[in-house]
Amino acid sequence: MTDIITLIQSAILIIAAFLVLLAAYGILKYKDDIENIIYARIHILGVADTALILALLAINEPLLAVAYFILVPFAAHAVANGYFYGEEEQ
Repeated sequence: MTDIITLIQSAILIIAAFLVLLAAYGILKYKDDIENIIYARIHILGVADTALILALLAINEPLLAVAYFILVPFAAHAVANGYFYGEEEQ
């Protein structure tokens, strides 16, 4: 029984690693010349956040995963809000 659980945990961690690599590729793909690129990058980082939550659940850390699931959207919103209201006219 523990072998099956270990295999499932390993599969989830591999999927999480793939999602992190996909998010890294997405962030590097976009250039800074696109208007409002920060919003696209924040969206891409949501994929990495999902991967981290999956990884935390796979290593039996549900409390940390729930805290991360609750707090990270607030931080992303704060960054996007600060960018939106902090822009200066060029």
